[in-house]
Amino acid sequence: GDTAGCTFCHTSPEERCSTCHQRHQFNPAVARKSEQCKTCHWGKDHRDWEAYDISIHGTVYQVNKWDPTQFDMSKKLADADYVGPTCQYCHMRGGHHNVQRLSTVYTSMGMSNADRGAPLWKEKRDTWVSVCDDCHSPRFARENLQAMDEACKDAGLKYTETFKVVENLMLDGMGEPMPKDLAPDWSGQH
Repeated sequence: GDTAGCTFCHTSPEERCSTCHQRHQFNPAVARKSEQCKTCHWGKDHRDWEAYDISIHGTVYQVNKWDPTQFDMSKKLADADYVGPTCQYCHMRGGHHNVQRLSTVYTSMGMSNADRGAPLWKEKRDTWVSVCDDCHSPRFARENLQAMDEACKDAGLKYTETFKVVENLMLDGMGEPMPKDLAPDWSGQH
């Protein structure tokens, strides 16, 4: 399952038009819908769709996506005036096809925090704020970015604490804390 999940997306080059536009229905209006991104950007390895879907932006999209006065997918992204952002609206701002140009400022549970002083890090953050200020004030965007910084720091500490607990269990000879025949998901096979 894991292998099939990876190869489904990673065997088709991102530059291929049919990745987003659907080979059998080459319709830009279809490619402008957030569900197109869900094809690859969901699941246990990267929960982009899940994070968007439960966010306020995703909720606004899900509730209003059927109303063409709120989400007119026939308009080019450069001309779109959506009631809330889709994946494409932010990551392909103005209709630009290089999705990574406006990628998020976080990767791998905030591991990019190590780059905080680098010029590229500041540039990415400033660009992120400029995308948000299409609808929000720059102050609002920067405050949310700071809140995400803090959340990533907290998550990193919890992640480190968890590994320390496991390391201590291993040192105490508790490497296998539950025999297989008592494990909750044990199905009887050896």
